[in-house]
Amino acid sequence: MKLPELKIGPHVAKVPIIQGGMAIRISTARLAAAVAEEGGIGLIAASGMAFDELRYEIRLARSLTKGIIGINAMVAAREFAGLVKTAIDEGIDLVVAGAGFSRDVFALGKESGTPIVTMVSSVKVAKISEKLGAAAVVVEGKEAGGHLGTDQSMRVLLPEIKKAVNIPVIGAGGVMSGQDIVDVLKLGADGVQMGTRFAASVESNAAPALKEFYLKAKAEDIVLIKSPVGLPGQAVNNPFAQKIIEGTVPVPDSCDACLKHCAKNFCIIKALIRAQQGDVESGLVFSGEYIHKIEEILPVKEIFARLLREVEAIN
Repeated sequence: MKLPELKIGPHVAKVPIIQGGMAIRISTARLAAAVAEEGGIGLIAASGMAFDELRYEIRLARSLTKGIIGINAMVAAREFAGLVKTAIDEGIDLVVAGAGFSRDVFALGKESGTPIVTMVSSVKVAKISEKLGAAAVVVEGKEAGGHLGTDQSMRVLLPEIKKAVNIPVIGAGGVMSGQDIVDVLKLGADGVQMGTRFAASVESNAAPALKEFYLKAKAEDIVLIKSPVGLPGQAVNNPFAQKIIEGTVPVPDSCDACLKHCAKNFCIIKALIRAQQGDVESGLVFSGEYIHKIEEILPVKEIFARLLREVEAIN
């Protein structure tokens, strides 16, 4: 099978793969640029970054590729609007908004001509997104890592959403192989988003200890935790995740007010940073449902090559 191109606003990706924006600092310039260089769309995870850090990452990515570079930012973050404005000022190609819904972001996109892409888990939100000016929607199902907006499979949600809107629809959650890509495209998707597979890549900014932890994960290790954001989060089980589930995590003794609304059951930013830095015991390790299918850490170039070979072998 030959893969179609993916058009979002004025940008055309030769390979219809968006790399998921994984925070905190898993998806930085090096990973985003490597994906963009292979013809996909690379995303820098902006959540948790200072504005100057985000500027640096965007400029670094630009120096590494002429491909399509976007950001992913959590709507739930207090600095969401500032991150989006900073990225737009730097000439970012597109903005993906997740972990909540923002009407205001569309005005920023319209003013600058920057395509806005929203993460959706229902027909209703997809239709609202299109009406407000979204250039595309990413349909994220229960298979995805991190914050989830549904307990339904992406493969159930996507066909309904595709029928309801006239903008590109991208499937996210559980896409690990060439066969998965073909299956999702056959459901009507215009492209796919892959997060977990790229988290476990050479160019991922995860510490070596975290990448090794990914490789050891088994199917039964995936758990749902209650995030301070107000959404369930999908993660790999470890001592910290167990404490969240049991409600025994110590209440934070200080707060940086990084979220617009926070349940304060634990500090998610600090927990994600600990994991990114390699502390797999007391860090929060977000992950998709099928992480157990990853058997080795590969360069992005090789991941693309294998995916494309698998796709080409399918009639």
